[in-house]
Amino acid sequence: MPKTSGRLLALLSLLQARRDWPAELLAERLAVSTRTIRRDVDRLRELGYPIQTLKGPDGGYRLGAGAELPPLLFDDEQAVAIAVALQTAITFGGIGEAAARALTTIRQVMPARLRHRIDALRVTAIAGGEPQVDVHVITTLSAVVHAREVLRFDYQDQPRRAEPHHLVTWGGRWYLVAWDLDREDWRTFRVDRLTPRVPTGPRFTPRDLPDDTLADFIAGRFRGTDAAGNWPCRGEVILDLPASHVSSYTPNGIVEELGPHRCRLLLGSWSWIGLAATLGRFDADIEVVGPPELRAAFARLASRYARVRA
Repeated sequence: MPKTSGRLLALLSLLQARRDWPAELLAERLAVSTRTIRRDVDRLRELGYPIQTLKGPDGGYRLGAGAELPPLLFDDEQAVAIAVALQTAITFGGIGEAAARALTTIRQVMPARLRHRIDALRVTAIAGGEPQVDVHVITTLSAVVHAREVLRFDYQDQPRRAEPHHLVTWGGRWYLVAWDLDREDWRTFRVDRLTPRVPTGPRFTPRDLPDDTLADFIAGRFRGTDAAGNWPCRGEVILDLPASHVSSYTPNGIVEELGPHRCRLLLGSWSWIGLAATLGRFDADIEVVGPPELRAAFARLASRYARVRA
């Protein structure tokens, strides 16, 4: 059986992890009796934690919310996980300064054994030169999304109105997914270019995204597909390469084997020139099956490349 102080910390960590805990399950997780669980719950209550007793055949406990809730405690694994997340956030998403200050604050209140573990961690997150984002703007947008209120804001010095739906990160940048009321279409707005205005507008009923999931919608917008996930430009070619080789470099394409060293490839892109350039990566002869727009794009690229000065 663990020492009382360690067991109380573990019990509190479990109570924070989910809403309701049957007494028997808590006892099983901590390898103690239900009687010990009852005593430990009483000790936590004496420390000020509002733990509710659940009625029913099995009984159980719930950590309630309250203004007088004492500072939350973390077990060793949770503390290390928070430190790793903050080290990563220092160079991600434009909130590095706030993350660095949070990491310093948490480190100062950690016991020596955990401080040594944190200091030994060397998590290197490569920054991509993302612009800094005001943390106040992020919290403001999050509140408006939660309240389902029309957002009035300036975007690149232009006044806009939109129904905000989600706040997301993509490629190290923050974006607001919203229904643009003026353009009557879905839009993604870069948060670093956005300045919220007050007061906000009226409440609204959320619309359904044009895709099945938010991830599908965001991926489609950033790769240039339409609401149905289709590329605006799709072409078909035959390559003098094995199908296994081509498929490893074209996860979004359809590859058909035509022989040991020959295959058919159906691929999409945001433009015909972009599609021709993508297909030109393969060091092999290319036969264009269609459409004519792809043949014309290859011809334009060939003429352009021929004019390149050595």
